[in-house]
Amino acid sequence: MKTFWAFVKKETLHILRDPRTLVILLGMPIAQVVLFGFAITNELNDARIAIFDASGDPVTQEISDRLTSSGFFQLAIKLDQEDQLERAFQHDRVKLAVVFPPEFQERFFREDRPQIQLIADATDPNTATTLIAYASAIIRQYEQEKKGSAALPYSIQTEVRMRYNEELKSVYLFVPGVITIILMLVSAMMTSIALTREKELGTMEILLVSPLKPVVIVVGKVIPYIALGLANMAIILILATMVFHMPIRGSLFLLIAESLLFIMTSLALGIMISSRVQTQQVALMISLMVLMLPTILLSGFIFPIENMPWPLQAISHIVPARWFIVIVKGVMLKGAGLAVVWKETLILIVMTLVLIGASVRSFKLRLE
Repeated sequence: MKTFWAFVKKETLHILRDPRTLVILLGMPIAQVVLFGFAITNELNDARIAIFDASGDPVTQEISDRLTSSGFFQLAIKLDQEDQLERAFQHDRVKLAVVFPPEFQERFFREDRPQIQLIADATDPNTATTLIAYASAIIRQYEQEKKGSAALPYSIQTEVRMRYNEELKSVYLFVPGVITIILMLVSAMMTSIALTREKELGTMEILLVSPLKPVVIVVGKVIPYIALGLANMAIILILATMVFHMPIRGSLFLLIAESLLFIMTSLALGIMISSRVQTQQVALMISLMVLMLPTILLSGFIFPIENMPWPLQAISHIVPARWFIVIVKGVMLKGAGLAVVWKETLILIVMTLVLIGASVRSFKLRLE
């Protein structure tokens, strides 16, 4: 029994002497509780909407005020022309558009059943359905208040249109997210594990004494993962288009180029992780906590970012997956070109250059 407790003491001291592992073991539950508690929510708050009011009368103004003061919506754009809607949706500036026809007030009091158009961005069908339901409920409540106890036969009709995903297929939501997770998994996590495995086995030192430079060694290690990531993406796209009939409305070449850029960003993250740790176990745990959880929860893949508390919204700006998902949805579902997704592309390029520079520098310092 004394031998057993001596062994337990030795293992306990071994854990306590490794502060990185200890921080991960104690910090991961805290991070998971915070992320899952605040990021996973079905509530919608301050969703960006656009309003096109061709009537401009007191009734349409009152309905607009009801929508924006409800807490569910915030006015992002006041449109002057209806044809501006397409640009607003493509640039992901709004999630819902409200269109009032001319002479709305006159038709409303004349019992002529005026119609309000509610146009939602259905690339995220769950969010689109919820926004339509919220807006319709606010309009119905306004109508009931106007009727009052007299029960006048006023009736506002709402015409619902779902842009980019009229059938509200959930596969339109999940394919971009699956592409992002797979590319991150293959590129970042597997790269970090592969390089740390070389350190554990002691073969990294053998490679370093060879005529090859460290940069060449790293590049040679990551090239297979670039090919593997592109192969995985091709498989996902083939399944999405052939089995689920998901469209690719934009340029396939642009989609592949953007995916290659995201793979490079992920590889740089993997190299940075591998340069900071010595074991595969620690590399795997850091990859799960630092890469996978933010990719799933803070990228807007499942839960809208605008519904999260502002600290998590701020953190999401440094998550590469957030910008890549916008690009994939824009190219595949909205038919957007580089002129539309240039901002997200530029952000990924800057992230890639910074991470490559930092990871290569860190890698060299660790090897010296």
